[in-house]
Amino acid sequence: MAIKPPKLQYGDTVGIVSLGSPMSETTIQARIQVVEQMGFRTLIGESVYVRTGFLSGSPQLRAQDFMNMINNDEVKWILPVRGGVGVAGILPYLDYGNIRTKPKIVSGYSDITILLNTLYQFSDLITYQSIMLTDFQASTPEYNFTQFFSSVMEPTAPRLVENPPNFPLFGPVPGTATGEIVGGNLTSFVDSLGTPYETDTRGKILFLEDTNESVNTIYRYLAHLEAAGKFRDCLGIVMGTCTNCSIAYDTTYNDLINGFLVPLGKPLLTNLQSAHDFYKACVPIGALATLDATNRTLTIIEDTVS
Repeated sequence: MAIKPPKLQYGDTVGIVSLGSPMSETTIQARIQVVEQMGFRTLIGESVYVRTGFLSGSPQLRAQDFMNMINNDEVKWILPVRGGVGVAGILPYLDYGNIRTKPKIVSGYSDITILLNTLYQFSDLITYQSIMLTDFQASTPEYNFTQFFSSVMEPTAPRLVENPPNFPLFGPVPGTATGEIVGGNLTSFVDSLGTPYETDTRGKILFLEDTNESVNTIYRYLAHLEAAGKFRDCLGIVMGTCTNCSIAYDTTYNDLINGFLVPLGKPLLTNLQSAHDFYKACVPIGALATLDATNRTLTIIEDTVS
């Protein structure tokens, strides 16, 4: 049984942490101001302004920052600055038993998804592939905030994970499947293979998306997942977009989906606007959902907050 964090309310404290790559101090401060203007208090972690090359301090520092937010009873939502690289480095230093007893809302995407899946797998905690601190700016569409806050402020099951208007979902392989959702960023997901933090897809709905990769690289990643049994074990597949992914050998991302994933015969839903896309649907990792590729819907069928 998945653990659901307490629901978020305006006035709650948001713990800001940097778990992977750094962001400029000026940008961070501007984004924090927006969070506070929305009606939340903020607590800034020690890693937030640290910069050691392409990382925000040592893995131990970033992990301790995360655990400090877990152990602070005032903090209700842990909000990473951004993803980038290096999030997997903190995983050996987290206290998963402690996290299980002090559930918090944790959101993010990109490299943060390895943390989201690990928290579900090791602490039974429902997490949220959704907004990060970097998204708190004027150019972010209201849809992204509505998707997240409607998911974490009230128990709302059943809830459709819907695209914004004029962005249809497609069901290239019809059928239905019900199970917990796992997955996220394809690159990070593949990087976890062969480690203690490899995601178990048995009986699960597998969601994948990526950005800034060529289609032949995406093929290599999908083939790696197939060889590792991840498609064999899952009940159904949801594919997000591949933003800024270049055509390779006259093959598009959609060509790859049709040529590689459709023949697997698993219920398949595609074109979910999420994560690296401009529009970001909130996908709760670990939540029970029904994928209906025939009717092109993805429905969260359990409350994701308590």
